[in-house]
Parts: sequence; structure tokens; C-alpha cells
Amino acid sequence: MDFDSFVLCASTADLGAEPAAREHADAVEFRMDLASDPLEALDDYDGELPVLATNRAGWEGGDGGDDDERLDALATAATVAPVEAVDLELASVQDGDGRSVVEQARGAGVSVVVSTHDFEGTSDGETMATALDAGLEHGDVAKLAVTATDRRSVLSLLALTNEYDRAGDPVATIAMGEAGRHSRVVAPLYGSRIGYAPLDPADATAPGQFDLATTARLVDELSPQ
Repeated sequence: MDFDSFVLCASTADLGAEPAAREHADAVEFRMDLASDPLEALDDYDGELPVLATNRAGWEGGDGGDDDERLDALATAATVAPVEAVDLELASVQDGDGRSVVEQARGAGVSVVVSTHDFEGTSDGETMATALDAGLEHGDVAKLAVTATDRRSVLSLLALTNEYDRAGDPVATIAMGEAGRHSRVVAPLYGSRIGYAPLDPADATAPGQFDLATTARLVDELSPQ
């Protein structure tokens, strides 16, 4: 998957919803951890949009079960033709358990997004930069999602995003929560490479998401022409 420019993903646990996402999305983020039989769903998928497969761990905001089984399933997903990228937690890579997923993805020519989520708040700039640097060490894109408590924390994240973009380092940044909601459509202006949105806001997979159509419209309207 090409992350040289912004990629808007329709986040869903139902690949059958892909036709409704085509008008606004560049890809589908398939939340394997929220699907009943994700590998079968991938085998049956015949949609037009490429897939970014995520099998999020329970300890990082997802609904994944046993870590070994979760990572094995993600490694298998990396070999399925429609999957062009996988998302893997930084902690899973650093403790060694997730490295087989990275190797499998590399062998299949699949991009790797290495992600960190902080559902408690927003760390200082140095700590956030450390997470992004580690993500870039192991993946093609480093993703950092923090929880914003005020505008200052959003500004800190956007400034950091701009620094990495100016250096040519692909990162995806999100400030979750109501205080950071606008970051989902503003961060691409500062160089964030990936955005996420549900087709229906009732199906949001993270705090503060706009629906897909709204996200696509606002990103388009705010982007320089």
C-alpha cells in the first residue's frame, strides 16, 4: 500500500460493507479482532478497495484474544491477496512476539504500520517522538494515537507530525477524544499519512471519529488545491 500521500481508511469489521465505502475511502481497515471469522472473510473478499488488516490486542483498545492466536491470524492475513498492509502494535514488535508478522508481511510485499495508542492522555514531545522513532525502525509507517485533553495537546501532536513530514518520515497521528476530534481532518495537512473513519458513526472503532463521508469531505475541503 502506498503511503506516500494520505490514505483514508473505512474502518469496519464487515468486509461486505466495502461497496458503500468506495465513494469516499482509499482503503478498508478490516478490524479482524471485531469480526467473527476474519480469515474466512478475507478469503471471500472480492471488493475493489485494498485492505489494511488490523487485529488489535485487548491491552491496546481492541478485542483480540490470545496473543499467539491473534498474531498468527494477522500473519496469515498478510498472505491474502487483497491485504496490502497490516497494523501491528509497537509493543508486540518490541517484545519479539510480533516480529514474525513483520517478517511474513515483508516476504509478501505487504506494508507494515507499527502503532502506539495512549488512551490516558498525551505524553510530552520527547516521549511521543520516541514512540514514532521506534515505529519507523520496524515499520513503513509509525502510527501514534493519543488522547487529547485540551487544544495544547493537539497542537503538540500536530507540530510533531509536521516535523516528521518535513524530514520525509511517514507517520500517522491522531488525537482521540472530543478535544482532539478535529485532528482527524486537520492532521493530514501537517503530514499524517493515514486517517480512519466508520461508515456509520454508531460503528466508531475509536473515540472521536467522524463518519466516513464527513471525514472525506472535510479533508478534501481543507486540503490545498
